[in-house]
Amino acid sequence: MKTRTLSPMKMFAKVTARHVPQFRFSDFRGDFTQWKSEAIPLVRKTLGDWPPSTAADPELVADWVDRGVRKRRYLIDVAPDASASFQLNLPEHHEGGALPAILCWHGHGPYGKDAVMGNLGSPEIAAHIAVYNYDYGHQMAAAGFATYAIDWMGCGDRNDAAKPHFLKHGEGRDWCNLYYLNATMLGMTSLSINLAHGRAATDFACSLPEVDASRLGVMGLSGGGTMTVWTALTDARFKAAEIICYSDLWEKFGIQDLNYCGMQIAPGLFKLVDLPDLQGLLAPLPLLVDIGANDTCFQADNAMECFRQVREIYAAAGRPDFLELDLFSGGHSWGANKSEAFFKKYLFPGEMTHDL
Repeated sequence: MKTRTLSPMKMFAKVTARHVPQFRFSDFRGDFTQWKSEAIPLVRKTLGDWPPSTAADPELVADWVDRGVRKRRYLIDVAPDASASFQLNLPEHHEGGALPAILCWHGHGPYGKDAVMGNLGSPEIAAHIAVYNYDYGHQMAAAGFATYAIDWMGCGDRNDAAKPHFLKHGEGRDWCNLYYLNATMLGMTSLSINLAHGRAATDFACSLPEVDASRLGVMGLSGGGTMTVWTALTDARFKAAEIICYSDLWEKFGIQDLNYCGMQIAPGLFKLVDLPDLQGLLAPLPLLVDIGANDTCFQADNAMECFRQVREIYAAAGRPDFLELDLFSGGHSWGANKSEAFFKKYLFPGEMTHDL
């Protein structure tokens, strides 16, 4: 009797088990130049349209000092129909001149940029930070960088579920997926919208006297790792990147574990590349990858297989030295063992000796 598959999830599992992405790097016999030149235009195209840009029209809301870091919060426009709360962190005693700056993307969670930028507004935020060592936007500013952040759609100050106008028919729904559905109806994706808003934030950051526009880095944990990959892939201003606990294989963490959402995907993306290929397209950009040995979200065996494939790509690009790994003993969190040294190596004046 013929074996039939009635379960849609089993159907997807079978399909992806035999799926080979069009631009799997190992099929290009180490020809990095051909692979990247053919793949990257098609990969970027999956993002769809981007919302138009607009002037930031900034409004300074607050300026305060907290545990060795000066913090400024602005309201800025990031698109003709969208605004965001933007935060800049600086070393407390910085006395002028432009600093290397790091865009700090947050991951999923109710607090958005507040946790990443170290804003201890409640015991709940403080506990959230402690669990994930999450306040890299605060710690890296204390270490001598300018750091900046906004919330992506659905998080922090841009969380529709926390607003009085919350639509009841959206209750219990995944807002990442709702935004994705809305975006694709308009020929965009959640990624293209969030990336456009991040680019607007970077434009504004680069207009500030404290930020050296020629020395930009980007970092992020989990969903922030997603945004880090795509930010570096679509904005040539960034000179170094740190992907924190966002290494895996899409067949494993996506299809099998359902550990992804509309914020992380683009139509046809897995048809073209797997996650190691997507990260490898960053080469030869200096890249630090954090992997938690006890991460239960992106498990270490799959994460390390992802890293091994990225390492092969960087070797084929002729810059294996531009790829670093922080394999640490913790879980789904920021390792923080190499970040300061990594970004100082590539962003501080007089220390960039490589040719990007």
